[in-house]
Amino acid sequence: MNIGPRNTIADVSDIRVGHATDDAAKSGATVIWPVRPATAAVHVMGGAPGTRETDLLAPENTVERIHALVLSGGSAFGLAAADGVMAALAEAGEGFPVGPHHIPIVPAAILFDLMAGGDGILPDYASLGRHALQNAATDIALGSVGAGTGAMTATVRGGVGSASSVLDGIGTVGALVAVNALGNPLVGSSRHFWAAPFEQRGELGYLGWPALMPEDATTVRLKHRPVPPNANTTIGVIATDAPLTKAQCKRLAIAAHDGFARAVWPAHLPMDGDLVFALSTAEPGAVPVGIETMIDLCAAATATMARAIARGVYEARPLPGDPKPAWRNL
Repeated sequence: MNIGPRNTIADVSDIRVGHATDDAAKSGATVIWPVRPATAAVHVMGGAPGTRETDLLAPENTVERIHALVLSGGSAFGLAAADGVMAALAEAGEGFPVGPHHIPIVPAAILFDLMAGGDGILPDYASLGRHALQNAATDIALGSVGAGTGAMTATVRGGVGSASSVLDGIGTVGALVAVNALGNPLVGSSRHFWAAPFEQRGELGYLGWPALMPEDATTVRLKHRPVPPNANTTIGVIATDAPLTKAQCKRLAIAAHDGFARAVWPAHLPMDGDLVFALSTAEPGAVPVGIETMIDLCAAATATMARAIARGVYEARPLPGDPKPAWRNL
């Protein structure tokens, strides 16, 4: 399995990503914008999700394709970022035509960054969403930007991470994630990543596994004790240009959650909102992949998501007032 030229989700055909960041508030929004509406699904495994327009992504429900996805900080306030994206897309004539109207389908998920050391003033999340859409491109900033601006984990700063994998004869799988996990992306108190076995070309500093596992490797470290409600979440997107049905996208999202478990210990907790959207950017009418190809895609989704999570931590930069250090400063 090789990586794409950018080693981000933008290696998947027809994917663009934009960020909007409020450094003072330590919050922001990230938009994933396919060139054409993409087949989509979602799978939620955290016990405290914050979402919008996710029920319609169930395989048995009518809507097959979406126009954009939004990841945002701000807890429930951040769901308003999708308002700005919807408005901008409708103004551009994108969306399902209903009489004289265009109705864009823009699912969203949020993370809690209200205690990240910002100035306490809530941003205008609708404006952040609109600006993130306007900034969408194939060159993607990682780390402390967009939805990952105020992200924290149990031991270090979180952030926006991304990675890609190229499967010969099949297509590309890309992941993008905002890492704000309750658990720990590092092996105990070391600088080593749980995702180290999947590292490609030094994207995690060539650290690999520690020569000796630290004694506290399996200690359950959490960002807060006692755990406040709705204070954590790892939210992400797994995308491919291989042709998938909506049900196959759902299976890809489930497989990508295994990447959470490979990169964060522990994951999928009662107070995490862990969620994965899945996208296929293949043109409408393409013949969906068969079962053996789907197995290869699921394996790639797991590994690529694990790498993206670790990269979000690896690329994070410190900001004033951070309650946790950045990995680069350990």
